[in-house]
Amino acid sequence: MPARPHPPEEATPPQPLLDDEQLDRLDDFLASDQVDEDALDLISAHGFLVALAVGPSEVPPAQWIAELFHGEPRYADEAQRDDIIHLLTLLRDNAMAVLEQGGLPELPFELTLGGIPAEETPIGDWCAGFMEGVFCDESAWFQDDEETAATLLLPFMLLSGLFDDEPDMAEMAGDLEHQEALVTQLPELVLDLYLHYRVPPETTKPKPRRKTPAKGKQRR
Repeated sequence: MPARPHPPEEATPPQPLLDDEQLDRLDDFLASDQVDEDALDLISAHGFLVALAVGPSEVPPAQWIAELFHGEPRYADEAQRDDIIHLLTLLRDNAMAVLEQGGLPELPFELTLGGIPAEETPIGDWCAGFMEGVFCDESAWFQDDEETAATLLLPFMLLSGLFDDEPDMAEMAGDLEHQEALVTQLPELVLDLYLHYRVPPETTKPKPRRKTPAKGKQRR
C-alpha cells in the first residue's frame, strides 16, 4: 500500500507584535490624560512604529518618541516611563524581527472596510500613523528611487486619507472596491516595503510566508 502524502505545510499566520496585555497597557496610557490630545492613539502608534521598522534610516529615539507623543507625557513615575518606552520600542523591534524572517505582521484591526471609506476606520488611522513614520525622515524614503518608493507607498497614502485633496488621490479614494483589495494585502505590502528598503539586492531575500491574513483584534 503506497504511503499517504504528507499534508502541505501550513503557511505561518501573521505574527502579533505585542501580546494583548501589552497592547492594553499601551492603549490605556495613550488614551489617558497623561498624554497630549494630539498624541497618536494605539492604532496610529502601531502604524507609526511599523513604518520605523520598515524605513531605510534609523530615526533617533528622542525624535520618534517626541513625534509620537507630540511633547513629553506626564508619566506617573520613572517606572511608568520606562515601561511605556519599552513597549513602544519592543513593538518596533518585533516588527523588524518578523519581517526579517519573511513573516507578516498582525495588524490590530480586521482587514476589511465593510463598505466604509478607509479614513473613517481604524485602517485609515493606522495608515495615517504609518505615514507619520515616513515623514520622520521623508527624504531617506525617496532619495534612492523616488518612483519605486512612491509606488510602494501609494496604498498607505491612499488609505490614510491624508492626500485626498490631490486630484489623482481623490479619484482613487472614491473606488471602495480597490481600497478593499488593498486592505486585505496590507501585511504583505508592509513586507514588500521591508524587502525593498532593508534587504540589499545582492542578498537572498526571505521567501514571504503568505496566506489570507487572520482577523486581528479590533481596537479603537
